[in-house]
Amino acid sequence: MPLKELAERRNILHRKSDAQTLLRHALSDVQIGKVALVSSFGAEAVVLLHMVSEIDKRTPVIFLDTEMLFPETLSYQRDLSAQLGLTDVRIIGPERNAVLTEDVDGLLHQADPDACCDLRKTRPLNAALAEFGGWVTGRKRYQGGQRAQLPLFEMEDRKIKINPLADWTSQDVQDYIARHDLPRHPLVAQGYPSVGCMPCTTRVSALEDPRAGRWRGIEKTECGIHNRPRKEIAA
Repeated sequence: MPLKELAERRNILHRKSDAQTLLRHALSDVQIGKVALVSSFGAEAVVLLHMVSEIDKRTPVIFLDTEMLFPETLSYQRDLSAQLGLTDVRIIGPERNAVLTEDVDGLLHQADPDACCDLRKTRPLNAALAEFGGWVTGRKRYQGGQRAQLPLFEMEDRKIKINPLADWTSQDVQDYIARHDLPRHPLVAQGYPSVGCMPCTTRVSALEDPRAGRWRGIEKTECGIHNRPRKEIAA
């Protein structure tokens, strides 16, 4: 079955499913194949990580260490993975020779943020996802921008992307965290409702959009792993 058709059928099938049901089915969907959760271990990441731990702790979890993350994110990743009992957390990063060639001084993010994200996020993730037929993201429509019309399932680059929380609100996220007494990212309490790389993330005021602190002052709103050119290719 062409992947675009598969995504459309899954959108119809799960249009009334709750996130946990959708995720459970997606992780065992033979037509999608092997699935990984790609997690930033950021401000809201604990929701999907907890859901996955409840379904199958052996689920592959891919964590991108760009080598520019906050120390708090790295600590949170280690502590949360252990607390949830996740047994297949794969920490990946940029290819060493590529960094030495393209960003030896670590300042590429200032000159060309898109190139920096490509080097430190998109390319490493593409390599890590090669063995998978699908991957799970934590994107939500309320986050706006390119995410406003987000489907539950979509096709991209010969893979199915699964967005179990697409129709969740910010309050839904907070309610889930509170209900399950889950640990929050330590930077959230310090004014970072969305956490990315340290050089490209700032605090956000109560009157601002939660993602306003990401790439502040420039038009960039996505790192690149979610807005690659889409290839409408049957597989």
